[in-house]
Amino acid sequence: MFLHIGADTEIRVKDIVGIFDIKSLMTSKTAQSFLNIVQNEDLHKLISKEIKSVIITEENGKSLFYFSPISSVALQKRISHYQTGF
Repeated sequence: MFLHIGADTEIRVKDIVGIFDIKSLMTSKTAQSFLNIVQNEDLHKLISKEIKSVIITEENGKSLFYFSPISSVALQKRISHYQTGF
């Protein structure tokens, strides 16, 4: 099953490690530092200039961070909708 995370980007649900709200992450200095490292090490994919959530995946043994314009709540609802079939 795939999850649409913005623009023309879909990821496999089974690859998702976590979905986080960007505002919550930005309140922590540790999280801010970590996101800076992710960006500098090119471990991320920017889906849109507007970032509402960060989706962490494990793909081919590597962590990858997607910066999505879709809220973490909306993404989690999509996953629940797919899993329940409603």
